[in-house]
Amino acid sequence: MPAWAKKIVFLAIVLALWQAWCWTGLVPADVLPPPGRVARALVRGITDKGYLEAFLVSARRMAVGYGASILLGIALGTILAWFRTLDDMVGSFLVALQSLPSVCWYPLALLWFGAGEGAILFVIILGAVLSITIATSAGIRQVPPLLVSAAHTMGAHGLRLHLHVTLPAAFPSILGGMKLGWAFAWRALMAGELLYQIAGATGLGTHLQAGHQAKDMAQVLSVMVLIVALGMAVDLALFGVLERRIRERWGLTKA
Repeated sequence: MPAWAKKIVFLAIVLALWQAWCWTGLVPADVLPPPGRVARALVRGITDKGYLEAFLVSARRMAVGYGASILLGIALGTILAWFRTLDDMVGSFLVALQSLPSVCWYPLALLWFGAGEGAILFVIILGAVLSITIATSAGIRQVPPLLVSAAHTMGAHGLRLHLHVTLPAAFPSILGGMKLGWAFAWRALMAGELLYQIAGATGLGTHLQAGHQAKDMAQVLSVMVLIVALGMAVDLALFGVLERRIRERWGLTKA
């Protein structure tokens, strides 16, 4: 059975169990609405363009914040890999900071940047940059010395060696950090839009908050479904493609 078919079967099982639980009547429909009611709320939110506009706001914030995280994380990870003393000084500190939930940074971000885009972008960057930095540093350190020596014999040194040999060899590790960082950044964004009114722009998290205030669980669950679906789409369309190409290039796919 193809992988996509397995995903559909799993989704069908989840929906069937959800509907069966609603039919039991053990939980009021206002607390746990059936799948059909949630689907209608999702369609309504999409057709009236409310969810679409919210998605565009959230996507713009993610593109800017996550893009900056990738550039900053790779640069910082490279510096830590090159300078072992610096890594010994701050490496464990970065790991400790990564364990701090991103939402904890919002009060500080609001004090520094105010209730504007700067606050939410700051937390998105913090949510992703640490994972990418740590993964980049570890990946560069794990590049086989024999590969570097071979590149030296062929005249690759300095920046050329790093761009054409070290970074490509470390990219599987970097990609793992990017994937983890994206998840952290996405969670940081949703938390910020849910808890704070940032710059007056309505994102997906704001629709979650609106559904909660209106006690409309169908809207809450429909936004949650949309957030999960977007996460799966990014994983399949971006990270899934990159991982597959890496496996093909490294000869890890089945013939």
